[in-house]
Amino acid sequence: MGYLAKLKSSGWAYPTAILSLYGFFANCRVAEPFLTPYLIGPNKNISEEVVTNYLFPIWTYSYLAILFPVFLLTDFLRYKPLIMVQGFFLVTNYVLLCFAPGLPAMTFLQVNYAVVTSTEVAYFSYIYSVIPFENYQRATGYLRSAMLAGYTIGASLGQMLISLAGVDYFYINAITLGIVSVAFLISFWLPMPQRSLFFKGKRAAAVGSQSQREAPLGADRPEEPVTDVDEVGSGIEKIEHNGSAGWCSRENVATAGRLLWQSFRESYSSRLLICWSLWWALATAGYVQVFNYIQLMWDHIEPSATSSIYNGGVEAACSLVGATAAFSVGHIKVKWDVWGELALGLFSAVGTCAVFLMAFTSSIWACYAGYVIFKSCYMLLITITTFQIASNLSMECYALTFGINTFVALCLQTIITGIFVDEAALGLDIVTQFTIYGSYYAAISVLFLIRGTYTACVNHCNPERTKTKEQESSGVEVTSAERL
Repeated sequence: MGYLAKLKSSGWAYPTAILSLYGFFANCRVAEPFLTPYLIGPNKNISEEVVTNYLFPIWTYSYLAILFPVFLLTDFLRYKPLIMVQGFFLVTNYVLLCFAPGLPAMTFLQVNYAVVTSTEVAYFSYIYSVIPFENYQRATGYLRSAMLAGYTIGASLGQMLISLAGVDYFYINAITLGIVSVAFLISFWLPMPQRSLFFKGKRAAAVGSQSQREAPLGADRPEEPVTDVDEVGSGIEKIEHNGSAGWCSRENVATAGRLLWQSFRESYSSRLLICWSLWWALATAGYVQVFNYIQLMWDHIEPSATSSIYNGGVEAACSLVGATAAFSVGHIKVKWDVWGELALGLFSAVGTCAVFLMAFTSSIWACYAGYVIFKSCYMLLITITTFQIASNLSMECYALTFGINTFVALCLQTIITGIFVDEAALGLDIVTQFTIYGSYYAAISVLFLIRGTYTACVNHCNPERTKTKEQESSGVEVTSAERL
């Protein structure tokens, strides 16, 4: 108890520790790498075609419908309630997997899981509303490490239980149910944030808007005045809550709308930020499609009913290799505004080759290797992209950019699913789907290779012109050191 009291008094360590614990247990899903074998096996007895062309598309459509309302509710309700909702729906997800028979229950499961994925924005945004600015970087590192550790340990444990102990898939899901139940209980210990990013109260928002107008778009604004504004706004909100202008008053909602619009303009104020966001949306759509359907590809090459499978081991390897690649980003000194687009194109091309390898190989180990390469490339590039966007925006704008980019990616993913996967449209087989995903990634790589080559050549011929052009487009004075 003394240690807990010490954590609480530290200001930032307690919420970071509790949220990290939540992230670890919520992502330690022992059964997740074996979802497809469980669904098409004797436990649920659903055909591979139904899983591919009917069940999984329902998750995509539900996710699209839920994401934007959840994003607004996340800020309005101040994060913690949405984290608790995520924990609760994780529990119901595995209750359904363990005990609910039949296709209708598995159909509802996809909608249930869409709530889980749509509330991930609360996990990433919560910490920035309860800790000081100077602890953002450390807290973010801890949270991502906790998620990675949970996912890696969960996948490894699942593989060991199946390969070494011969545990049935049902018991793997039951173990996962117990683990995510711990995560749900931990969510109750999170302190409730006293402020949100956009629904701040009328006067606090007005002062915040004024401070935003005084600083150039995209510039690093001093954090101390923002803290003062939030402290003043917190007191004002209490008064307004007891008066006629409550938390959800028309004026407050209108002010939040203006802040959202200002943040949107800042988020997409420069060519460079638009470029990073474009890759984020395009590549994430393709990555999620590959991630969603890779187990079906593995089962197509080597059926789980008659062969030993190593899905968990492969996912654990992906996490470790991808984390190593992502960690190396912080130690690479590169002018990303010059070489970033070219890097996006080159590594996307490597990912393209990996997807085509998965589509055309008849060797399960070659398919495993292709998936590790593909996922590692994506994790490397998304880390670079996230860092570049976050380093040029305020926290409010980064949260909004994260939501918008994810929403655009989901729209693209929904289009791909609706045309090529859904049984109501083409309903293509899994090999043809992966051929299309490879072609999609090839288009992304060509686009950014062309753009990156152009940017690098222009910078080589006239570096001062490139620098001036970027400053004019973003409205920010940028030094050479800041661009490293």
